[in-house]
Amino acid sequence: MSLEDQTTDCKSLRTITGRAPAWDEIAKDCVCFANGQGGRLLIGIEDGETLPPAGQNVAPELIERLRKRIGELTVNVQALPRIVKAENGGQYIELAISRSMGVASTCDGRYFMRISDTCKPVVGDDVLRLANERPGLPWEAMDSRVPRGEADPAKQADFISAIRASDRVKAPVKEKSADELLTHYGLAEGLTLTHLGVLLLGTASQRRHLGTAPLVQAIKYDDFGQKINKWLWDDYALSPVELVYAVWKEVTDFRESYEIAEGLFRRQVPAFDEKVVRELLVNALVHRPYTQRGDIFLNLYPDRLEVVNPGRLPLGVTPQNILHASRRRNEGLARVFHDLGLMEKEGSGFDLLYDLLLSSGRPAPVPEEGSDWVKVTIQRRILKPNVMRLVDEADGRFQLTQRERITLGALALSEGMTARELAMLLELEESADLSPWFGRLSNIGLIKSTGRTKATRYFVEPSLLRESQIKLPTTLKRIEPHRLQELIREDLRRYPCSKIGEISHRIGTEINRSQLKRALADLTQHGVIIKEGERNAARYRLPDKN
Repeated sequence: MSLEDQTTDCKSLRTITGRAPAWDEIAKDCVCFANGQGGRLLIGIEDGETLPPAGQNVAPELIERLRKRIGELTVNVQALPRIVKAENGGQYIELAISRSMGVASTCDGRYFMRISDTCKPVVGDDVLRLANERPGLPWEAMDSRVPRGEADPAKQADFISAIRASDRVKAPVKEKSADELLTHYGLAEGLTLTHLGVLLLGTASQRRHLGTAPLVQAIKYDDFGQKINKWLWDDYALSPVELVYAVWKEVTDFRESYEIAEGLFRRQVPAFDEKVVRELLVNALVHRPYTQRGDIFLNLYPDRLEVVNPGRLPLGVTPQNILHASRRRNEGLARVFHDLGLMEKEGSGFDLLYDLLLSSGRPAPVPEEGSDWVKVTIQRRILKPNVMRLVDEADGRFQLTQRERITLGALALSEGMTARELAMLLELEESADLSPWFGRLSNIGLIKSTGRTKATRYFVEPSLLRESQIKLPTTLKRIEPHRLQELIREDLRRYPCSKIGEISHRIGTEINRSQLKRALADLTQHGVIIKEGERNAARYRLPDKN
């Protein structure tokens, strides 16, 4: 198991003690963490390891040398190195890098950012975005000039009560006084409220003067795209926390349900899962840029829900990596929402959406990004109702992890997927990264596979599909190998001495050419068919005895 993640990276001690120390590499990693969330660089632990080599010693003079070189090679980077002794007696250097309030760079003007467990360069217009997203003083911490005593008494009392009742807040924090809690959560500084304090505890008038407090519009459309109903929260009366509850309560369409058949019985299924809608709304409120005006739109169509938020995704997060990338835009607000139980830990929001949607027989959420907006779409209807039963039964029997439920739901919704297709759905760069998502699914017999390397195809165990009554349409796109071989034999009986292109055209062009090549090679190897010629001139026929 590797220690490397969003906030941790490992380097060999040879990086700084070899004949040609890689100081530029160390500087680049420091800039990555400083422009991200901060983190730690473990120098002396090899990649993929969790401990340094037993008996490894770190020379004390390396600490001062490391501190000096980082200061010479970086701008706006604060790094504190120290020697740590591991359980096996080996020593390594833990280099703690703080999140930079400004934009960090190398001394030669290069910018980098930590995205997931990788260091990525920041170039072009993204440098300006990075500068805009990292002001010297975050918007949340700015002074609103509203005295502490002028906060809304009811909102303040509700906030204090909710914090003290939360099981996510430690006892020493709950014991703080009301004023101490406001300071602890960054809602007040000195005698006045911060912008975050006004956003959560202020009156409607105070929130209006912020200029960028969130407004929400929920619009219902009919089958022809015409507006038929509208709900507005545009009077600044509610804080972001209160908006989450108000939207779910007032939009009655969210709580509609319909029946699906389960054998002799019928099951009542909600049109929208409350956890899904709440997570989408929380993401919109917590991750929006509060330096930009714009309403949050909930577009409710007969077949889907679209949540549209002003602003773009945080730098480093894209629709293609949103399931894995984690970037905090409003740290204070995210902390409050987490401690109040309104959102999961950082970086797990979209994991939850994938889990809830795929395991209930619905497609995965679809994120999109425009020039100044972000949209996430979820489907209303369940495509495969029996997927719910399959995942529920498997989870109850084997206590599946979240990733295992996501993978099982995705494969159950399809006829099976190749490793590459599944990696694309799960926003993974390489098929080799699928291993943690499969977990125990293969070992406990829930999924099977055919093929090798990139052509490996994964599918749910057929007996489970039958027991759950999941009906999949028959197509040639992912035909079983033995069926494909029989199609080839039948084609060659009718059209002997055919080229691969001719066979492909007759039995179905939707069959992948590489899959057809493997089937022909397998049949040739076992003597079922005969190959005459090489490469493009190769032709295939059945043996004369057939």
